[in-house]
Amino acid sequence: MKNNELVTINENTGFLQLADFNLDEAMASELDGLDMTFERIKIPSAGSTVFEVPGENPGEPDTVKEFSAVILYHHPLYAYYKDKYTGGSNPPDCGSFDGITGEGDPGGSCAKCPYNQFGSGENGSKACKNRRRIYVLREGEIFPLILSLPTGSLKEFSRYIKRLLSKGRKSNSVVTRFSLKKATNSSGITYSQAQFAVDRDLTADEYALISKLSEQVKAFSTRVGHDTEPAGEEVINVDPKSGEITEPLK
Repeated sequence: MKNNELVTINENTGFLQLADFNLDEAMASELDGLDMTFERIKIPSAGSTVFEVPGENPGEPDTVKEFSAVILYHHPLYAYYKDKYTGGSNPPDCGSFDGITGEGDPGGSCAKCPYNQFGSGENGSKACKNRRRIYVLREGEIFPLILSLPTGSLKEFSRYIKRLLSKGRKSNSVVTRFSLKKATNSSGITYSQAQFAVDRDLTADEYALISKLSEQVKAFSTRVGHDTEPAGEEVINVDPKSGEITEPLK
């Protein structure tokens, strides 16, 4: 599949094939001595409404308008660079995988860090970029992928998780449909904002298998560093008085 082809992933093969899969064993036996990380689903910049997902040919990602997957695990991902980050594999000067404690320079409490305050970065934003790393599993596959949500998509994700919790659901108990919409900030700059919706509930058998894999991914996530994390485009609207991320212009 070529980059300029737009497709929609709509497989419905379920997750029962996970019965014979163990992430820890797969990593130990098949990837021993190799790059022990996960492939990425990328959110484009400049308002594009298609994702880039790993394809069968390395270096030629598929482009899809939407995809469905189970959210296995998600956590904060904070990164502060003294010099402006332009991509690449350089780790941040200070980073956090829980949004509570930063490791590096300056390190310490994220809540008290001056670089984690609105106004410390460009255009009223934070110098420390707050993202959300999501581990997802698409139907018909057994190996998770990573989706890194930029700041401009965090409010929509928070709303989605709250909607699930209000109905007694967990994010790993449903298949989530991911899509993108074009948003524009107050300066007229367009960016891509992620959208989330429930595709279907997992069956009891599927949920039992997904829960087991979720625990394995959570344990393994501490070994996945900041490297190769896409820079993204932090184009958001920030209220200069309250620091709240406001809605994009329609």
